Amino acid sequence: METSGFHEKHIRAGGLDFVYIEQGKGPLVLLLHGFPDNALSWSHQLPALAAAGYRAVAPYLRGYAPSEIPGDGFYDKATLANDVAELIRALGGAPVHLIGQDWGAIIGYAVLAAFPELVSRAVLMAVPHPEQSRKSMLDAKHVQRSFHWWFFQLPDLPERAIVHNDFAFIDYLWQYWSSGDFRDEAHIEGVKETLKQEGVLAAALGYYRAMLDPAKGDPRLERLRTQMERRIRVPTLALCGADDLRAELMTDQSQYFSGEYRFELVAGAGHFLHREKPAEVTRLVLEWLGKT
Repeated sequence: METSGFHEKHIRAGGLDFVYIEQGKGPLVLLLHGFPDNALSWSHQLPALAAAGYRAVAPYLRGYAPSEIPGDGFYDKATLANDVAELIRALGGAPVHLIGQDWGAIIGYAVLAAFPELVSRAVLMAVPHPEQSRKSMLDAKHVQRSFHWWFFQLPDLPERAIVHNDFAFIDYLWQYWSSGDFRDEAHIEGVKETLKQEGVLAAALGYYRAMLDPAKGDPRLERLRTQMERRIRVPTLALCGADDLRAELMTDQSQYFSGEYRFELVAGAGHFLHREKPAEVTRLVLEWLGKT
């Protein structure tokens, strides 16, 4: 199947069927999307990575159609990190380069801490290290900025609010988190189509609900949760849009890394920096991945 010029492929990993889009040949670069988004979030970076000699793979994460929606309903961070580890093994490219934005970054921090042997270099965007996020939960401006975290804990109402008026809630989040007058209508329409698929919205909200409710985590992954707390030794570049409030949480997080670490602000960008300033973000990514 062709999707916006990218070829969709299927793979079985960790007991789930995943769909991913791929471009290029060479060392594997795995790109993880966030919310509200899908794998096509990386449409600017995939061709550039392929042209630079990489095999760029962007999966639809668990619960995001056309990837499988699991019957067990687990969406805790340990489960998501384990998914990525299983994907890396199934794709046969370990160690890989790992890139993540928003939830892709949240998952990325966990993967780097728990499975350092699977990743050569990483780029994590727009979300601070989990320790920094925990600190921000008592800061009023960050509570306001991340209002959706709290709103999504409610039963039923978030689902109804998001679908109301042709998913206007999704338009609002992209506008609220983006810089200036940035617009990405065609991509956002594709995101809405993803969220309209049966079971996807409940799965996407399940990520947030599991984050704040330990009872929603897979009890078999306690050891992995402990490993996710380790300092990160994988060389990591952290990026954030200069107009994203979360940037102030990311400027001082080097203490969570024992390996090479660098932080860069991207001027004129908000939360979706890889789409708002694709040329600059792609340049930074390629420069980082190319270091030896």
